[in-house]
Amino acid sequence: MDYNTLMFLHLYTVVPCVFIGGFLLIIKKGTPIHKKLGRIYMILMLFTAVVTLFMPAAVGGRILNHFGWIHLFSVLTLWTVPTAYLAIKKGNVKSHKRKMILLYFGAIIIAGAFTFTPGRYLHEVFFM
Repeated sequence: MDYNTLMFLHLYTVVPCVFIGGFLLIIKKGTPIHKKLGRIYMILMLFTAVVTLFMPAAVGGRILNHFGWIHLFSVLTLWTVPTAYLAIKKGNVKSHKRKMILLYFGAIIIAGAFTFTPGRYLHEVFFM
């Protein structure tokens, strides 16, 4: 797949997560809608993290001529989603909550902010 296809696939899966994740953080926990949207959110986040691993870093240094610092958010996601899911399945609400907050602010808010830096597609869309 070419970079543009991967980039748009990533955007199509991560943008809904911005809204779903934000909504999940403010609604009552443990309800059927929270559980259903939570599953959708986790699946989308896993999918988008896998997609990003195939996208070479466009800004900054690279490891193996492919991976950049931004890929650490992919690793964060690939670790956090399954461990948060297992935590809630085991009844560990505190761990699940902590991991989901970390995921949203790390992989959505912080990583998302980096997408607006010069040299990235969204910077060109919004600031050029």
